[in-house]
Amino acid sequence: MAFEEVCPERIDLIHKNYRKLCNLLIDVEEWGQVVIISMLTRYARTQFLSPTQNESLLEENPEKAFYGSEEDEAKGPGSEEAAASALPARKPYVMDPDHRLLLRNTKPLLQSRSAAVVMAVAQLYFHLAPKAEVGVIAKALVRLLRSHSEVQYVVLQNVATMSIKRRGMFEPYLKSFYIRSTDPTQIKVLKLEVLTNLANETNIPTVLREFQTYIRSMDKDFVAATIQAIGRCATSIGRVRDTCLNGLVQLLSNRDELVVAESVVVIKKLLQMQPAQHGEIIKHLAKLTDNIQVPMARASILWLIGEYCEHVPKIAPDVLRKMAKSFTAEEDIVKLQVINLAAKLYLTNSKQTKLLTQYVLSLAKYDQNYDIRDRARFTRQLIVPSEQGGALSRHAKKLFLAPKPAPVLESSFKDRDHFQLGSLSHLLNAKATGYQELPDWPEEAPDPSVRNVEVPEWTKCSNREKRKEKEKPFYSDSEGESGPTESADSDPESESESDSKSSSESGSGESSSESEEEDQEEDEEKGRSSESEQSEEEGEKSKTKKRKKAQTKGQGEGSSSEEGSGSSSGSSESEGSSETEEEQAEPASWRKKTPPSSRSAPAAQEVSLLDLEDFAPPSVQPVSPPAAVSTSLAADLEGLTLTDSPLVPSLLSPASSVGRQELLHRVAGEGLAVDYAFSRQPFPGDPHMVSLLIHFSNSSETPVKGLHVGTPKLPAGISIQEFPEIESLAPGESATAVMGINFCDSTQAANFQLCTQTRQFYVSIQPPVGELMAPVFMSENEFKKEQGKLTGMNEITEKLTLPDACRSDHAVVQKVTATANLGRVPCGTSDEYRFAGRTLTSGSLVLLTLVARPPGPAQLTVNSEKMVIGTMLVKDVVQALTQ
Repeated sequence: MAFEEVCPERIDLIHKNYRKLCNLLIDVEEWGQVVIISMLTRYARTQFLSPTQNESLLEENPEKAFYGSEEDEAKGPGSEEAAASALPARKPYVMDPDHRLLLRNTKPLLQSRSAAVVMAVAQLYFHLAPKAEVGVIAKALVRLLRSHSEVQYVVLQNVATMSIKRRGMFEPYLKSFYIRSTDPTQIKVLKLEVLTNLANETNIPTVLREFQTYIRSMDKDFVAATIQAIGRCATSIGRVRDTCLNGLVQLLSNRDELVVAESVVVIKKLLQMQPAQHGEIIKHLAKLTDNIQVPMARASILWLIGEYCEHVPKIAPDVLRKMAKSFTAEEDIVKLQVINLAAKLYLTNSKQTKLLTQYVLSLAKYDQNYDIRDRARFTRQLIVPSEQGGALSRHAKKLFLAPKPAPVLESSFKDRDHFQLGSLSHLLNAKATGYQELPDWPEEAPDPSVRNVEVPEWTKCSNREKRKEKEKPFYSDSEGESGPTESADSDPESESESDSKSSSESGSGESSSESEEEDQEEDEEKGRSSESEQSEEEGEKSKTKKRKKAQTKGQGEGSSSEEGSGSSSGSSESEGSSETEEEQAEPASWRKKTPPSSRSAPAAQEVSLLDLEDFAPPSVQPVSPPAAVSTSLAADLEGLTLTDSPLVPSLLSPASSVGRQELLHRVAGEGLAVDYAFSRQPFPGDPHMVSLLIHFSNSSETPVKGLHVGTPKLPAGISIQEFPEIESLAPGESATAVMGINFCDSTQAANFQLCTQTRQFYVSIQPPVGELMAPVFMSENEFKKEQGKLTGMNEITEKLTLPDACRSDHAVVQKVTATANLGRVPCGTSDEYRFAGRTLTSGSLVLLTLVARPPGPAQLTVNSEKMVIGTMLVKDVVQALTQ
């Protein structure tokens, strides 16, 4: 990072570190990988030859066919030699080993979890790899299309650029670029760009069928881009040009004016390729001038009529007449085309259009726009010469009616490949501040030896005595006290490695010594071995003391052992035996401190940090749910609770809760499915709200984070009490939340947004009229008294025929209470049912009476101050009872 910021142009500083960077690349953290890959991409473009130079040569000079023609055989061998000499002399390309090292070490990073790393490797392969090897990045880039929309946008920008030059790389993944209805508009347009780039004569039927589906979208910008894509396919693939043109002509009858306008613009470009064959289409477009009001479309039609006025000699003057009437009200772009149409008709059919042309030019002479005034003055002098006669007026017909080349419909990403892929400049299609140009390939390869690193050779001391003198202070008495502490702090493995290295060096250096020196060295080595054993024992003892955390005792033992080591060998043996006893007793003390879960493990098992699973909490056996309460009992005891908290949703009976209804399908929610149910429990904090149970389930492969309700746009009077935000919902998990909605005693839908960290889903909840009330428990006398107050217009009566399945008391009560949240009122007669409730917001009484006498039809009566609610409730209850 520092190199990129301070001196990115100092390529010479990378030479010696190039291979080390390539080998360490896979072990660097992700942001470092991105910076290093970008740096090595620019380095490789300056130090290696282009791997595609031979491919470009073959494209310019394709090989002769396998079966040569008779003319080639007649020419003889002399002609072949002449052709070979005509080819440019160029050495066969051999990839530099360092170039291959970079490609080989970056390829595994295509599996990285970081989208930035994958994108960096993709741009490296695109800019540096041979054509045959670039295809490996396609699968990794397609994998990134399953990520967030921001990542998709950047990846599709780069794929659109790649697909222009390397179309075959992405053709096997054509279906991965199909557009989904949930994609944002910018993602849809980019996928459309890629599909258009990948279209060829083989897959064009499939692509056109996709385009035909996209035209029906409600996103008008996306539909306009689709029409442009159809025009590009018709331009690049000749055999489908007529099919595309006929399809665009059918779109001219579309109800949407923007679709028609975009179709006109594309048809105009296609007709310039074969104008003589499509005179009928030009006539059809001329008829649309009365209906189309989009300025660009009107201007395109006028240009077509003026350019090919000889194909429609009778229609063109009439179009000019209509345009002259509305000239002052037209847009500037339309006025300019009206002037052009008038000039062309004046030159080809002056008898019919002379007066109209003069009238149009007179109107344009006094227009507010100076461009239109200048165009009118210029045109008048050009087509209506003065008495003197200008030189240009004789060539007016050539100037206005010269054949124009057909426009080439090209991709907007065609010229972006000169920017480095994945950079901000490529994304913006403009050079950003701090952007470093990608260097061109060198004509000749620079010297590869600059990347060679000289390995320093180990030098051996020629004088052994000096080496021995240097080693003596290490074993001197003055430094003996610090020996045990140093050995205790050092790693025994590193000591053994250093000892082995020193012994090997001494052995190699003493191979040519005499026998006397060998005898002396044997005596010295015996002394050294005894001393080294003693120091190792002391080191082990100090380690043991550290583990026991008894520093005072350890220092005393250490000092005594130092004194004993100078006295006799017997004391050292006793110390060694005591140390072994301590080491044997020490694991026993450790075992006492281990948790109970580790005691059950076998004794032979080693203690390891990987055995953390032993500390996991014990598994809990699932508790069987209680038996379900009968429906009739729950209906009779409805609303009776011993606690202030609402009941658990799973224990609610059908009479006190309504079945789940779908709020968000898992396909539309990209794996997130949301259902809701009316719990029919008082909402805590606000009794005027309807309590809803919202059930979330995540069937995707990624966790859903930050589930909450966005800012709702609600009708007047309706309010929402949001549920607490759900921080994360893992794949396969479910969650339930409670939210309240005050519908204000109406069945208007509550529209709001379910939001996650990355997406927003528009959902709507429309309540049945029966869920806008709460049950009321009263006596029969109270019911009749209140019913007597709600007569006349507040009483609604309906007759119905009950089916045989709905004749029992249990069936009637269940049907009514499932339809409306009402409480049953006791009644003295068996063929009469009474229910009562109050609306949640206004508290208005709702009384329902059902009289079911077997000989005749049943009679349903609803009494309520809210006449609208009463009417809707009668309709719902009748429908429930007669099903």
